[in-house]
Formats: sequence, structure tokens, C-alpha cells
Amino acid sequence: MLSTVEKVLFLKQIDLFRKIPGDELARIGRITREVTFGMGEALIYEGDIGEAAFLIVEGAVKVQSGDKEIATLSKNQFVGEMAILDSEPRSATVLATEPVRALKIDREDFYDILKERNEIAQGIIKILTWRLRECQSPEKG
Repeated sequence: MLSTVEKVLFLKQIDLFRKIPGDELARIGRITREVTFGMGEALIYEGDIGEAAFLIVEGAVKVQSGDKEIATLSKNQFVGEMAILDSEPRSATVLATEPVRALKIDREDFYDILKERNEIAQGIIKILTWRLRECQSPEKG
């Protein structure tokens, strides 16, 4: 299990949180819960209502919609962030392609932090727009 200090050090490596002061990162670290997934296990199921997002500490996942693979994500990346922003059904399934250790952030807890820290909301918007552009690029087509 990661201590709060280890969580803060991990969060500092993620673009979304890089500019957040340490005391605020400690607050974010305290609302996260460490979870693990075995190879082939789903972190997220397409169609489910999303209640949380995951920060990948170790391992890798593939994001797929139906039978189409959309992306591969690994250490220091964020998945399920759309669930933090709305209560809509998940747009994709996320499967561990190797054992995964992640920090889980529940939507309600994260909303409280978003209200106080605009730069986190802006960071999520940047991640979402980048992913949308990637999915629409001709090579992904």
C-alpha cells in the first residue's frame, strides 16, 4: 500500500497534477484508494454508469469500444476521467493487459477538489480533447 507521501510523489509525475502544490496533492492522495487488477480483468465496463476514475501506478490497460481497440494506457496515465465529469454510461471497456495497480478516485470526492482547483479541471479538459483528436486521426480510422 502506498503511503500519502508516496501518493503525492506519484501524483507529481502525472501531467494533470504536476503544477499542484504538495499540500493539495496530499489532499488528493487522501481521497484515493489503491486497487489492483489481474491480467484480463476489467477496470471499467462499457455502458456502466461511471463513479470513479483510475490513475495507473503500475501495469497497462487497453481501452476498447465493442471489438475495436481505441488506446493503450500505462503507468502515470489516467483512465475513466469522463466519469468524473458526468453521470453518463461509460463509453468504453478498459481491460488490464498485465497486472495493474492503480489509485481509484471517486467522483464525489473529486468534485470537491475540482471546485477549488481550476487547473485540475483544465487539465482534464486537455486530456479529453487530446484523446478525442487521437481517436479521430486518420491512422486510427
